[in-house]
Amino acid sequence: MVRRIVLPIMLLALGGCAVVGPDYRLPKDAAVAAPDAQGSFLSAGSHVRNDPLPDHWWRLYNDPVLDGLVEEALAANTDLRVAEANLERSLALLDARGASREPQASFNAETSYAQRSAEAELQHVKPPVRQIYNGGVSASYDLDLFGGLRRGIEAASADMEAAVAARDLVRVNVAAETARAYADICNAGYQLDILGRQVSLQEKGASLTDVLVRNGRAVPYERDRRQAVLDATKARLPRVAARQRGALFRLAALLGRTPRQADFSLLACRHPLILGDPVPVGDGQALLKRRPDIRMAERRLAAATARIGVATAALYPDIHFGATLGSTGAAADFLSPLTNRFGLGPLISWSLNRHAARAQIAAAEAQGRAELASFDGMVLKALREAETALNSYAGGLEQQESLDRARDEAARVARHTRQLRRGGKIAELPALDAERDLLLAEQAAMEGQAMINEDQIALFLALGGGWSAGPDVPGKTDVR
Repeated sequence: MVRRIVLPIMLLALGGCAVVGPDYRLPKDAAVAAPDAQGSFLSAGSHVRNDPLPDHWWRLYNDPVLDGLVEEALAANTDLRVAEANLERSLALLDARGASREPQASFNAETSYAQRSAEAELQHVKPPVRQIYNGGVSASYDLDLFGGLRRGIEAASADMEAAVAARDLVRVNVAAETARAYADICNAGYQLDILGRQVSLQEKGASLTDVLVRNGRAVPYERDRRQAVLDATKARLPRVAARQRGALFRLAALLGRTPRQADFSLLACRHPLILGDPVPVGDGQALLKRRPDIRMAERRLAAATARIGVATAALYPDIHFGATLGSTGAAADFLSPLTNRFGLGPLISWSLNRHAARAQIAAAEAQGRAELASFDGMVLKALREAETALNSYAGGLEQQESLDRARDEAARVARHTRQLRRGGKIAELPALDAERDLLLAEQAAMEGQAMINEDQIALFLALGGGWSAGPDVPGKTDVR
């Protein structure tokens, strides 16, 4: 008899096993596959090179302090801890989904001292009070003839890979924000240094002017003018110092520290970050493969496609094959032929509400179209951000060349003026004015270099650098 039951089920499983719903393939008309998205950047010029961007781009600055800060941030940042926990959750959900393909088994046992209802026994005589028991083992296996479980596993796997990409995206942002905070500290320190030199020089000029006024060799308003310039320069110091400390507190938070735990020795930094070589940027194809947000959007599209199959499987019957073995009855007849029981056979469930199932399919298909639009939008955003960052960086470098030339010219004038002063050919105040002009040119060049650092870090962020696709990264996906 068992053979008569099992054989038809096996034949049905072999003959009718099919995975419904669309198989995921990257759409041919997706923005990521467009030829225009694969080539060199429009804004790439002599200020960059086409070499691949290294994973640890901050090492291009050759600053050991920055290297240590970024590595510490990648190990202790709280946002990264959240991303890692979300990834672990996705891995656990994928494991749970995979367990649905395994045979399911359960065991139950119970006993009680009870009296059944006379009418439940279809009698008019009060049944006896006795010890009764019930126990058994049941096992079942979902044949998954139409692939609903397999599509669910596909969706969970894609969700896990999206969580990997989300973790990598956090790494990209943490690395960039750490470098930006450190650059802000150093550039503010550089500015404080120049402002301090300006204050010293202006104090000297104000003192000399005061002497000239007392001796009738200068008008009083000249002393007031120099004092006003000195006061304005001094007024800038607190704001710059506050900005530097704010960057330090920002950095502390990125490192998972409280403000009291910040490394105040970093406030001694007085030099901007300098790249020795042109920035390696690669091309559009490398960008689209590297950016974690693009990979995350592509994996979400894959998950949405798989869920169409999950919804479609609800149109078809769900067939389980199961077996039970147990014993139920009075304790006095424990495991006797009168109490033992068993069962073997299929269980078929099939929802006849086709409207609800088809509505779920339509919802899943709409979600797939939304994820495709989001994927295309992410590709366009990445290309726009890269081109914008490259364009801004090129403009900043051109401006910096002019500022550096102005500083060098001011330095030559200051040297010549000092020589004339030592030779007694000019007075002290013109020499001080030349030094003042040099400091102003240095300040302008410094502020330009600070903007260059900002442009560089924005470019590295737009290029998606800062994560490593090592062998420990599950779900690495090629979105070409």
